[in-house]
Amino acid sequence: MPERKSILLRLDPAVHDALSRWAADELRSTTAQIEFLLRQGLAQAGRLPREVGGLPRRGRPPKDAAAAESGQPPENQPQDTPPSS
Repeated sequence: MPERKSILLRLDPAVHDALSRWAADELRSTTAQIEFLLRQGLAQAGRLPREVGGLPRRGRPPKDAAAAESGQPPENQPQDTPPSS
């Protein structure tokens, strides 16, 4: 995944509060809510680039994500080889 860009955004405090409440209602961070709204606006205007990937999944990654990335089987899944006696 390409590196994400950082920007400074100045908002009216009332707008920030409303945005933060909306984000909490949708179980997103304020930053994720801003990105969601920007992507939605770009898509509606027909200006969302084709190469833009989807939004990252919300929430924590699965506990076995590290095992999946390393090629090891998850802890609670049976392995293909029988246990040694």
